[in-house]
Amino acid sequence: MTQPTSSTSTHAHYYVPDHSYWPIVGSIGLGILVWGLVGVIHDAKVHHILTFGLGVSIMLFMLGGWFHHVIKESMGGLYSPQMDRTFRIAMIWFIFSEVMFFLAFFGALFFVREWALPWLSGAGHYELTGKLLWPDFVYNWPLLKNPDPSIVGPMSTIPPMGIPLINTILLVSSGVTVTWAHYALKKQQRRNLNIGLFLTIALAIVFLGFQIYEFGHAYKDLGLTLHSGIYGTTFFMLTGFHGLHVTVGTIMLIVIFLRSLAGHFSPDHHFAFEATAWYWHFVDVVWIGLFIFVYIF
Repeated sequence: MTQPTSSTSTHAHYYVPDHSYWPIVGSIGLGILVWGLVGVIHDAKVHHILTFGLGVSIMLFMLGGWFHHVIKESMGGLYSPQMDRTFRIAMIWFIFSEVMFFLAFFGALFFVREWALPWLSGAGHYELTGKLLWPDFVYNWPLLKNPDPSIVGPMSTIPPMGIPLINTILLVSSGVTVTWAHYALKKQQRRNLNIGLFLTIALAIVFLGFQIYEFGHAYKDLGLTLHSGIYGTTFFMLTGFHGLHVTVGTIMLIVIFLRSLAGHFSPDHHFAFEATAWYWHFVDVVWIGLFIFVYIF
């Protein structure tokens, strides 16, 4: 017997949830995770790796517990239409904050490429700057160590027509499958809903697998690392954080898929699905920007 597919709120106006300790647990876990990650980036000693693993474990525990609590409230009929509107507004602001997060990194990339490095080479009205700071510097992008040994950079870059293009096709396809699943949900086609979600998750996992392989290839064969100058730094900050967002989105999709298998959601009550779909489309759009401005140009 499946659980109810919709909930009618018993609260006429606004539901005030019980006090929760999950934000505190999440803050502690995130702090430990970042602490360990910084250590891993610098020297990758065993205690740093263990600290990072502990932070990840706490964050997964927090997500599981918090998701369970919110799902229980939703299926218990505690959320009114006003609460639903609040959720939507909160998700919109959250995605907006994520947009600004990535715009900051894209802004750093464009500033370096279009202003800082041309100034350093003496372009335009900044000829004196180049002569004083680095008279032998000749601007080009990306900055490669080969053939100029004075450049701090990788030996080579990742061509866009290989794995990056495949990953672009995978992510765009996943955006189509999650939209198909949403359409099936609205039409009460439960089988198509589950198939669409399963395909989206599979495409996301394959994407992450290719990205992990690409990072390993970059570090081992191309000398492209976080320490390989401004190109390596901007490359990994943008692609790495995007990969983290894909990972979080995949976890959200898995939770939604499991809920769908359990009979949750109805055409008029499925905000959790919509929020996940919004987030996934955001991840898709960011990747298209990465593919164009990081890999191609």
